[in-house]
Amino acid sequence: MTEPLVTFPDVERLVVDNLKNRPELAGVVVDNRPPAGFDGTQKVVLVSRMGGAWVVDERLDHALVDLEVYGPDKPAAHTVANVARSLTVGLRGITYGGAVVVDLVEEDGPRWLPDYLHNGASRYLSTVRLVIRPS
Repeated sequence: MTEPLVTFPDVERLVVDNLKNRPELAGVVVDNRPPAGFDGTQKVVLVSRMGGAWVVDERLDHALVDLEVYGPDKPAAHTVANVARSLTVGLRGITYGGAVVVDLVEEDGPRWLPDYLHNGASRYLSTVRLVIRPS
């Protein structure tokens, strides 16, 4: 007997689409790629799936997602990081294209991580695990 085809959601888009229009992040670019002219000093949340694994027995995808948060200075980046953190934790229970976020675990809270590619950048990085039941 063959297993039914699993339709995995685009986890990066799931996070981006649920955060980008939130009023708490007004004036912040939320995407999975940097905006044009990015120099590390804009208020930006970059969302990237960094790994994770499909657990066959549970039929769950354990997606590891990084949030790279930038700002014009360290305090501003920290503020945006904490807002993004709060909103991301709130994704538990949402439905996206038939998939459901059944759990969410913060693997590593916001930590200061200088960005040596962009002079003057202020960056915080955090990692969350979204446990998703695909459609």
